[in-house]
Amino acid sequence: MNDFGYYKAIIENFEKVNATQSENIKKAASLMADAIENDRLINVYGGGGHTTLPVGEMFFRAGGLSCINPIMETGLSVFNQALKYLELERTVNYGSAIVKYYDLKIDDVLIIFHNIGINPATIDAAMEAKKNGVKIIAVSSEAWQTQMPKDHFIRHPNKTNLFDYADICIEDFNPVGDAVVTVPCFETPIAPVSNIVDFYIAHLLEIECVKQCIERGITPPVWSSANTPGGDEKNAKYLEKYHPRVKML
Repeated sequence: MNDFGYYKAIIENFEKVNATQSENIKKAASLMADAIENDRLINVYGGGGHTTLPVGEMFFRAGGLSCINPIMETGLSVFNQALKYLELERTVNYGSAIVKYYDLKIDDVLIIFHNIGINPATIDAAMEAKKNGVKIIAVSSEAWQTQMPKDHFIRHPNKTNLFDYADICIEDFNPVGDAVVTVPCFETPIAPVSNIVDFYIAHLLEIECVKQCIERGITPPVWSSANTPGGDEKNAKYLEKYHPRVKML
């Protein structure tokens, strides 16, 4: 089968992440481990469309952290009508209203995924969190943030980038346009890579966080698969602890 370089493009992005982002991932995981040590939730937000999918990937997932609090707004997600979420992610103050609702406090941790990193729903969410002293981990693409014109209509009116607000920036190396495959005799690129790489980064963060928790002598809260024998029983203590605190449980 000819994938026209798709597998190679994905692996190249993985390798770039491994080669250049390990320190940023360790620092971000340290903030996550701090949150666990201090019995805080780890909040995760996606700035619109398919960038909300990594939020779901980290939430209530077998082998994932039980203290993940998804700041999930259906209106921004792919489970809304496409043209509607496209408008909402470009709407000023929508992202800040979402973050306000979750009432994040000083030194809470917020992971923001948005590979483009310039739209209003992302920037307003970051600004609201920053105003409240929240520690922001941003997963995004420098290429998108620097190569998109300052007057591009999808930008937040203040022309800033997600990385401008982050305490820790994690580069996902998503190319402008996202799709990386060109099939001969067909002009439009196909096969995006952003979610595959962002899922990888999400799990690297969790792996490193669990490692650091163990090194600190802390037992990290991790879900077992609810579909395996004894899974529900293993998860019961975490459901009892987090169900009152995580709005999506």
